[in-house]
Amino acid sequence: MSPSQKEGLSTEELIEAELIDAEEDLAPSPPVNSARRRLRAHPALLLLGIVLASLNMRAALSGVSPVLKEISDTFGMTSTVSSLVTTIPLIFMGVVSPLAPKLARRWGTETVLFGALVLLAAGIALRVAPPLVTLFAGCAVVGSGIALLNVLMPGLIKRDFPDKAASMTALYSTAMILGATVSAAAAVPLEHALGGWRGSLASWGLLAVFAAVVWLPQVVLTRRGTRHGQPAAAPAPGADGQAGAPKLMRSVLAWQVTLFMGSQSLVAYVTIAWLPTIFTDHGMSKATAGLVFAFSTLMQMGGSFVVPTLAGRMRSQRLLCTAVALFMAAGISGLLIAPVGGAWLWAVLLGLGQGGALGIALTMMVLRSGDAHTAARVSGMAQTWGYLLAAAGPLALGAVHQATGGWAVPLVLLLCVCAGLVLLGLGAGRDRRIGHASA
Repeated sequence: MSPSQKEGLSTEELIEAELIDAEEDLAPSPPVNSARRRLRAHPALLLLGIVLASLNMRAALSGVSPVLKEISDTFGMTSTVSSLVTTIPLIFMGVVSPLAPKLARRWGTETVLFGALVLLAAGIALRVAPPLVTLFAGCAVVGSGIALLNVLMPGLIKRDFPDKAASMTALYSTAMILGATVSAAAAVPLEHALGGWRGSLASWGLLAVFAAVVWLPQVVLTRRGTRHGQPAAAPAPGADGQAGAPKLMRSVLAWQVTLFMGSQSLVAYVTIAWLPTIFTDHGMSKATAGLVFAFSTLMQMGGSFVVPTLAGRMRSQRLLCTAVALFMAAGISGLLIAPVGGAWLWAVLLGLGQGGALGIALTMMVLRSGDAHTAARVSGMAQTWGYLLAAAGPLALGAVHQATGGWAVPLVLLLCVCAGLVLLGLGAGRDRRIGHASA
């Protein structure tokens, strides 16, 4: 896609462009390609698989924070140590993300997605095993499974539903946010109903197992006819002619996009880790704190749909970057002033800001790239380094909370991150292209 083609994109065109394909430069083997054509002719199973996989992409993380205090009490953990329950998945989401395209080339997207769901179910099971070490090991496995889903799902949707990109992306995004919302809202009720936090967390393993079972027939069909040891895909014709591709690690603009992605993710995952605890530490009941957190997650849907649409119609996205950062800053400021009294309002501001920030971060990966290949590379860079940056948030703020005995200093530090987001957005939101001299 040339720069001129990106100006004035319709909503449908922008959404399709945002579905960054991790297999952009790969051509499937003939047996795999034939099986995929048969599956697309009867898409109900594929559609169900996408919805179930999307539901799983955030549920295993969002269901933790409402019961984090009980997890900490069980093992006698400090705030710093308990923050590892959220930090470890993020580290592995960053580390494992670059492996997804290589695994897809060897085994096929369907097989890797099935494996990701199996990993997710196994990680959830490990998290609830009695020893403390299995809690942290399970977090690592959960993060690995989510990383593979994050990277491969958008490309699969773009590949198998090319004429319905907008509606399928809406379905995929809605299912992902719905999974996170229901997980957060149901965490405390499930804890009461199932005899503790282990039962609450383990229940989401059943959803991952069910999704894996639905993907299994697709794995069998796409691998049938492929000889043992034969890869599922090979480099596409012309894919090796990219010696002139921009060097992302030397691009200021690529780093601005990456750090914007990482910084907004840091705020989001600090919220996932600590927002219910902030409320309960100020006197709110656990059940209500879980509902407010779930409501904030639900509000992300509005920002994630509206902001990218506006971004695609503007030459510069600097104003939008500033706006979403200010929304988040307003919500965080509210937590400093009246955390319980204005909880529902702060949830709205945080949710809209976080959803918009994620949406514009994904959009800028496309708008700042000169072609689909560069967009895929920027996506890989942003997810790897972005999640590693985000992983520092829950751990660092947990340590500051433990050291200061309150939430004022950690929240002020989050406001500093929002200020950094404004500065990064002013750079990443410029009408520039990665690889051009001005970038």
